[in-house]
Amino acid sequence: MASVPSLASTVQQRLADGLSAALPDAASADPLLRRSDRADFQANGILALAKQLKGNPRELATQVVAAIPENDVLKEIEVSGPGFLNITVTDAAIVRTLAARAADARLGVPFNESAGTTVIDYAQPNVAKEMHVGHLRSAVIGAAMVEILEFTGESVVRRHHIGDWGTQFGMLIQYLIEHPHELDHTAEDGAEVSGEEAMSNLNRLYKASRALFDSDEEFKTRARARVVDLQAGDERTLALWQRFVDESKIYFYSVFDKLDMDIRDADVVGESGYNDMLVETCRILEESGVAVRSEGALCVFFDDVKGPDGNPTPLIVQKSDGGFGYAATDLSAIRDRVQNLKATSLVYVVDARQSLHFKMVFETARRAGWLNEDVKAVQLAFGTVLGKDGKPFKTREGETVRLVDLLDEAVDRATTVVREKAEKVGLTESEIVENGQYVGIGAVKYADLSTSAARDYKFDLDQMVSLNGDTSVYLQYAYARIRSIFGKAGDRTPLAHPELELAPAERALGLHLDQFGEVIAETAAEHAPHKLAAYLYQLASLYTTFYDQCPVIKPEPAQEVAENRLFLCDLTARTLHQGMALLGIRTPERL
Repeated sequence: MASVPSLASTVQQRLADGLSAALPDAASADPLLRRSDRADFQANGILALAKQLKGNPRELATQVVAAIPENDVLKEIEVSGPGFLNITVTDAAIVRTLAARAADARLGVPFNESAGTTVIDYAQPNVAKEMHVGHLRSAVIGAAMVEILEFTGESVVRRHHIGDWGTQFGMLIQYLIEHPHELDHTAEDGAEVSGEEAMSNLNRLYKASRALFDSDEEFKTRARARVVDLQAGDERTLALWQRFVDESKIYFYSVFDKLDMDIRDADVVGESGYNDMLVETCRILEESGVAVRSEGALCVFFDDVKGPDGNPTPLIVQKSDGGFGYAATDLSAIRDRVQNLKATSLVYVVDARQSLHFKMVFETARRAGWLNEDVKAVQLAFGTVLGKDGKPFKTREGETVRLVDLLDEAVDRATTVVREKAEKVGLTESEIVENGQYVGIGAVKYADLSTSAARDYKFDLDQMVSLNGDTSVYLQYAYARIRSIFGKAGDRTPLAHPELELAPAERALGLHLDQFGEVIAETAAEHAPHKLAAYLYQLASLYTTFYDQCPVIKPEPAQEVAENRLFLCDLTARTLHQGMALLGIRTPERL
């Protein structure tokens, strides 16, 4: 089905027609329409137009209003102040527009006409290392942006740029050669290895190899030689390296499964995936003059990047000893994503503390011609997760919080909240457990996504699983409440009645429902999932007011009124369900 014009676009067209009829010289002028608290919409464009035409803005506004014929969309247009137009639409126009949205599986949300191919780099854990709270935001924000962009019609390629290369692997592999059973599993043959067991093996091996590396010079020498073997592609060394990667994936995937997140093996392309490109990347940069040799290293310099001493701080692509740093890998990844994956947009969901690195990498790629007017790169930079005290989130012992512990505690807290309400709704034990998972993981995701990515936020589980305030649970309960209404509706069904006069709470809810497509477009264009979260919270709040003021079942309203209100309930539920799904959050039918 074709996308449904929003009320805003319909009103915009009516105003544009009035402008061209009243002022033919200004036929292409923009009415500058926006949503308003004073009326349904406000148009401010006549002020700028009056300057251009050297006319009185109020008089011009009056002429434009007079040129708009009576119609079934615009109820009232008031000329206000120096020439603003305050516009109120008819109740019928609201209901008709919503009915068209309801008839569409996509709720009338249009596809982006200029959609292209976006590669999103997110959820980047490190091989042989435990995931901690610092890995949460990249995974949650990235997964939401994948869903949102795909919903708008963008072709999205997921990339998990895991840390699977580097000098520490010499130490790990050498230790495994000398202690060959350290990664053996205790699980019985055929049984799946748990993520916890995989991580336990890796942790034990990492600590033991690090202790030996720090205390035994001969082992340190053997480990460094093993790095050379790894980089040279020695078969035995690569096979052992692969064991570390495979063991780590068992663990990664168990954590992403807890996060209710789909991570596919083909999307995991770590640092090692670009090894074969590094030499050529350096050659291209050096031959084109983008990078130059400085004290033996291959560097890219920038006028606006200087160290504390005032001297230029370069991006080092290749070290003086011939080794490659992160820059070489990141630049090779850009080449691959642009030239092989045909990306028109690159989005990196990476900690804000790496902003300078990515600024230099993107500028280098632009100088090399890999990024240009047709291919953009952006860092979706995110802030830090803080504890309740406003300091970086740590355990009582001062250690970084393990991600699995944090998620398990969220689910435990949420299950307690669900259990308290379970008897009233008649939930079974299996429903309580399942809903506890959905509420707990939803609470963690929503707390992250409802904050602007660039800002730090406090991780406060008590607040996150609260039934009051701007929380995921509040939205999930709003959805479940609507679903319960349909269980009590008997033979009454949702049906739009444009001929009915709407109560203020119905109008407010209807006008907000109509904005869903605009909010999705804005969220996608700005890579700002917090805007969708804010829209959904306001939708649930407006629904709560509607529910309190507009009886749907009891006291029983007239049949047409009941049908129209059920229609508003149904469209609200579908919008909540779709919006929450785009954020990666489940909406249980009963809660």
